[in-house]
Amino acid sequence: MPKLPEKYQFLDLSDYGRAPAKWLATRLKYTPVTAIHMTTAFIVAGVVAIACILNEQRLLAALFLILKSVLDAADGELARIKNQPSYIGRYYDSIADIILNFFFLLSIWHITDSTFYYMLLAFIGIQLQGTLYNYYYVILRNTFHGDKTSRIFENSAPVALKGESQRVVNIFFHSYNCLYIAFDKAIYYLDPKARFSRLFPNWFMTLLSTFGLGFQLLIMSIFLIFHWEEHIIPFFIGYSTFIFIFITIRRTFL
Repeated sequence: MPKLPEKYQFLDLSDYGRAPAKWLATRLKYTPVTAIHMTTAFIVAGVVAIACILNEQRLLAALFLILKSVLDAADGELARIKNQPSYIGRYYDSIADIILNFFFLLSIWHITDSTFYYMLLAFIGIQLQGTLYNYYYVILRNTFHGDKTSRIFENSAPVALKGESQRVVNIFFHSYNCLYIAFDKAIYYLDPKARFSRLFPNWFMTLLSTFGLGFQLLIMSIFLIFHWEEHIIPFFIGYSTFIFIFITIRRTFL
């Protein structure tokens, strides 16, 4: 089931792993493998990528970053194909993403001459970029009653879905909230009326998709392949200025 009606589907530049993810999920449909297993697999791919960065095996690091993106898409695809929505899986995925993002940048900082404070600034920028993209995308999906596990506001723990433990959902929710609340509140403060706007046009969402995690990892991969790792942290700091440009476009014209 697509996340959006065909009319409102846009070219998602961060979602290049969707086709192989669908292929993989289709072949795992009738196996014991679950979306949780796929999330764990992308964590492993991310850890291997970090090890490769630290050992300056740039090409391997790039390959595992791309593999991480594919597996990241595959967990959601598998959940949809098996009709097994999960709040635990949704939070597990997001918690893994933010922790891996931090260590991706930390490992890049370790092999370059960048300062630790610039690394933190780049990490904050990456997270704010992703939060803005997800904020607008979830608003769009909720307009059409899409993905049930994605909510515009994570104010309280959701009621556990069938087969889930409410206690475990609560634990994952609070862990997610501790890691993301500052970024969520910052983006909401910058554009609190976004949920009342007209539907975001496809061109706008395509441009905004460059803030998606998949595109961010693709940029890291390209920079690593060309031995430009010293430019990764400055790039994401500078690219974060586009957060204000996208919000201004949304508030002014949409």
